[in-house]
Amino acid sequence: MSKNIQSISVIFLGVCILLGSWFISQSFESDNDVSLVSEAQYRYEFISANEQNVIIFDKKTGNYWRRFIEPNEGPTEWEKQESPVMTSE
Repeated sequence: MSKNIQSISVIFLGVCILLGSWFISQSFESDNDVSLVSEAQYRYEFISANEQNVIIFDKKTGNYWRRFIEPNEGPTEWEKQESPVMTSE
């Protein structure tokens, strides 16, 4: 009877070690997903150049949109601008 309990205990310990290793490996993979979300979250940057100009900059493509705000007037349209940085593609 004690040999059966010892065998069952060894098998149970092995299963616990395998499951624990699997859970740890899954937690490392989920950290990579968090970094991808973080990159996408900080893709755009809002820049206030001065009192009349605001810029939204896309860090991934290098494009930016500029908006001129005249004092004491209503909203104006956004204009897409070409990036001053040359890409070698």
